Amino acid sequence: MYQKILAPLDGSTLSECILDHVKAVAVGCKAQSVAVLRVVEPIHAQDMSAYGEAGIDIALILREAEAGAKTYVAKVVADLQQSGIAAEGAVIVGSPADTIIQYAVDNGIDLIVMSTHGRSGATRFFMGSVAERVTRHSPVPVLTVAPPGCRVPATAPAG
Repeated sequence: MYQKILAPLDGSTLSECILDHVKAVAVGCKAQSVAVLRVVEPIHAQDMSAYGEAGIDIALILREAEAGAKTYVAKVVADLQQSGIAAEGAVIVGSPADTIIQYAVDNGIDLIVMSTHGRSGATRFFMGSVAERVTRHSPVPVLTVAPPGCRVPATAPAG
């Protein structure tokens, strides 16, 4: 059913909670490949002026972020490959939700598996939620996984 799976990660251990699910779906569906995507957010104009005034090389910061992301993605891809899963990696500079959706469209992805990071309520309202935006706008199915410890325990009904 799912032949091409996209696993967007942000480098955090919370986002990595999806990897066991990705492996299970990939093996269960005999998927052709898993794409591991790390989106590096660009430096915004207001930050550029502050960095520039402080004498910080903005281009160097972005290059270092991309290099770190490529190293991270290569490690995750190697781990998936050691599990017998065909995997490839990509690092793209852009807006996370938009980039994830565009990558899925451009690469014929059948399923996106991503972490929710456990944000809810006011935090999600003020910060926005990449998982929520991807889920709302993706043309392909999205499997969201709440990291362990981020789930709100269900309360038992009274009575």
